[in-house]
Amino acid sequence: MNDPHQFLSALTVVLCVAAFTTVLFQRLKQPVILGYILAGLLIGPHVPFPLVADLGIVQTLSEVGVILVMFSLGLEFSLRKLGSVGPPAALTALFETSLMMWLGYTVAQLFGWTAIESIFTGAVLAISSTTIVAKAFQEQSVSGKLREIVFGVLIVEDLIAILLLAALTAIATGSGLAPGPLAITLGKLAAFLLALMSIGLLLVPRAMRLIIGLKRPETIIISSVGLCFALALLANAFGYSVALGAFIAGSLIAESGEEKQVEKLVEPVRDIFAAVFFVSIGMLIDPALVIAHWRAILILTLVVISGKLFGVSVGTFLTGTRLQTSIKSGMSLAQIGEFSFIIAGLGMTLNATRDFLSPVAIMVSALTTLTTPWLIRASDPVANWIDHVLPRPLQTFSVLYGSWIEGLRKAPRSRGTVAKIRRLFLMLLLDAAIFAGILAGGTNYRTGLIEIIQGRTGLSFIFSGLLLIASMIALAAPFFLGVLRLGRRLGVTLAELVLPASGPNGLDLAEAPRRMLVITFEIAILLLIGAPIVVLTRPFLFIGQGGLLLLAMIIILGIAFWRSATNLQGHVRAGSEVVVAALARQSRSREGASPQEDLAQIEKLLPGLGTFSAVPLTTSSPAVGKTLAELNLRALTGASVLAITRAEGPIIAPTAHEILLAGDVLALTGTQIAIDSARQQLERQTPPKKKQG
Repeated sequence: MNDPHQFLSALTVVLCVAAFTTVLFQRLKQPVILGYILAGLLIGPHVPFPLVADLGIVQTLSEVGVILVMFSLGLEFSLRKLGSVGPPAALTALFETSLMMWLGYTVAQLFGWTAIESIFTGAVLAISSTTIVAKAFQEQSVSGKLREIVFGVLIVEDLIAILLLAALTAIATGSGLAPGPLAITLGKLAAFLLALMSIGLLLVPRAMRLIIGLKRPETIIISSVGLCFALALLANAFGYSVALGAFIAGSLIAESGEEKQVEKLVEPVRDIFAAVFFVSIGMLIDPALVIAHWRAILILTLVVISGKLFGVSVGTFLTGTRLQTSIKSGMSLAQIGEFSFIIAGLGMTLNATRDFLSPVAIMVSALTTLTTPWLIRASDPVANWIDHVLPRPLQTFSVLYGSWIEGLRKAPRSRGTVAKIRRLFLMLLLDAAIFAGILAGGTNYRTGLIEIIQGRTGLSFIFSGLLLIASMIALAAPFFLGVLRLGRRLGVTLAELVLPASGPNGLDLAEAPRRMLVITFEIAILLLIGAPIVVLTRPFLFIGQGGLLLLAMIIILGIAFWRSATNLQGHVRAGSEVVVAALARQSRSREGASPQEDLAQIEKLLPGLGTFSAVPLTTSSPAVGKTLAELNLRALTGASVLAITRAEGPIIAPTAHEILLAGDVLALTGTQIAIDSARQQLERQTPPKKKQG
């Protein structure tokens, strides 16, 4: 047992140095977590500094910090919140974390790290930091749709992180990467979580409401923290991380609806031990290891920033968020934080990884933490720049896609249609799982299978291996083709909800936009189904054949996507001419009347081109005298200018350099929300100029 005075000495050193660095970092307006990590580096065993704390004692205290930090995260997470974020946030988080795990695993393999270390690396890079994002958003007063999307993704990421902690513990201590034992291990994990959550939901919320009803703060905090440590110990007894049990305890209390009271009482204790936890993380940094792995730190930092920017942006856009907001969401989540420390520390505790991974993860987190405020601040100009440099067909598509998704959400669904969509989706998942299982199983057990083939056929090892590959292709091909076929059928079914095939007089006027929408849905389905499967099969395949196959399919669909986008641009131009003709006719026949009725008729004749609206510019409009680029209407609102009608003649598909004049009538398209927002921008009155003198 440690000397009590030694324990007191270590705690004093940790808290005093942490206090100094946190005050310093607050003055510098930097995240205090970096201050705690610096404090740990200073008092750790790897840097000559007058004050040195006992690493063993600090790590023991940090275990309490991990439990309380995870308990607090659990209090902020509940099934109610998970249900409120909706499918878009869930699908975005699933795609983005799958992409980051695949990138992390691949980069680690290129550095020659072991398969288990590569899996932990992927998990370290997968989860963004709720603490860092919340602080940055608070400092920069970020609110509205962007905040809602980002925190929705973070809620789902927290759930994924907990599942990763449990799965990584099981893999590192039990089955390893053998498919059969791994499936059994994950099945046991699922059973444990299901049993714990089922029993907990029956007992804990009711009990907490009774305890909180006593209105005794000391009783509430003792009961809450007691439950937290009890479930942490229970999870540890079943072979899982204490962080898992603490998080579940917090989420169960959150279901009582009284989590705010508990969080307020626990917060001071949590902050103290959280500081100890982050200091202990800093004590693990060995500058020699950091220098030795500087290339990995730099590359993984770039992977985090670029991968999360791409993954979140693509995921949010495909689920219906407009382009600029999607890009800003990606730039806001381009960092890793507290979960990454816990996952990296878990690998070291279980002896699954070597001692370099934790310092590498800490340095990547520190660098991405420093860049996060800058990225959030730069997200507006970057999003506008990307919107401006996109080819015209992609600009048009980005505007119309939002209106299509809006139409899909509002489209009436019969019971038969819902059943068909569910059936296609389940069949798609089944075919994808079987296809992945054949590839992973055949590759993992290739040596034994080759020996069986040799024994039965008498062929050489090389020819037996070729026969095995041919057999795997023959077995997997029908399921691969099934994935493609079912993905297209699902895409067509969803697209026809928005843009039905039948039209007036048997004409299919929605063919061009529907073809574009079907291809987009195919790409989205392929990414959302393929990315998680690529991650699950990556450790079993030689060079990531799953990722290469997914990339090849995306390229093929991308070519078809570009052709359809070009055709759509021509369709939109033709539609713009019809809109201009209608506005001109209305102007001649009904001077001063609203053109909205004519535009409503055109919407029916030209489905898939969004909601049409005509906005006349008065002399007091702030748009008069500005170019479309200066007005930046598409970036600010999501609406696009199809055409401009003016006395001198109409302008079809105006360029960004077109100067707007008083008396112009702008033909707009987009979602209804985008149109309303654009109308407010265009009709806002400019204040009169004050007379001089």
